[in-house]
Amino acid sequence: MNIVKRRTTVKTKENNTIERHPVPVLGIDYKVKIQYKNIKITELDIENKTIKISLPNKYKKISNTEILDLAIEKMYEQIAKVEIERAMEKTRIMLGFAPEEYEIKKIKELGKCENSKITINPEVIKYKRKVIDYIVLHQYCHLKYKTHSKMFMKLIEKYEPNYKKCEDILLNI
Repeated sequence: MNIVKRRTTVKTKENNTIERHPVPVLGIDYKVKIQYKNIKITELDIENKTIKISLPNKYKKISNTEILDLAIEKMYEQIAKVEIERAMEKTRIMLGFAPEEYEIKKIKELGKCENSKITINPEVIKYKRKVIDYIVLHQYCHLKYKTHSKMFMKLIEKYEPNYKKCEDILLNI
C-alpha cells in the first residue's frame, strides 16, 4: 500500500526558500517551507498549516528535493515516536497485554507483527489519531491471533466497533 501523496516542489530565489505541499501530519495537509540560514542547528516551527524548517547554510549543497525529503522524513520520525508511544500505551491499557517489544521502522506496510514483536511504520503519522490507534490495535490483535480469523475480527470489533471506517481510509489512499 503506497501512502505517499504526490507533492510539488517550488524554489523561490528571492528569499532562498523551498516549498513543498501537501505534507500530511495527523490527517491535516501542511505546506512545508525550508529556508537556509546562518545557524548551526536545524529549527522547526509549525504555524497556520505551514511547517517552517530552517536549515544551516551548509545544506545548500544537497539537492532541494533530497534535503526536503530528508527533513520531512526526520520530522515524521520525531512525531511518530510520540504518537506511536501514545497509541501503544492506550492499547496496552485497553487490552491488558503488550508485545514483548516494538519498534518504529520504515517498512513496506504500515504495521506488522512477527514473533511477538510489533513494527510500526513512522509514516502512519500521516493519518488522524483514530487511524493510528486502529493500526496499533490491529497489530496488537495479531499477538493473539496470527491470521484474520473470526476471533481476530471479533477482538478488533470489540475494541473498535467502527474499524471499517479506518480500513476504508487506509484502502482509499
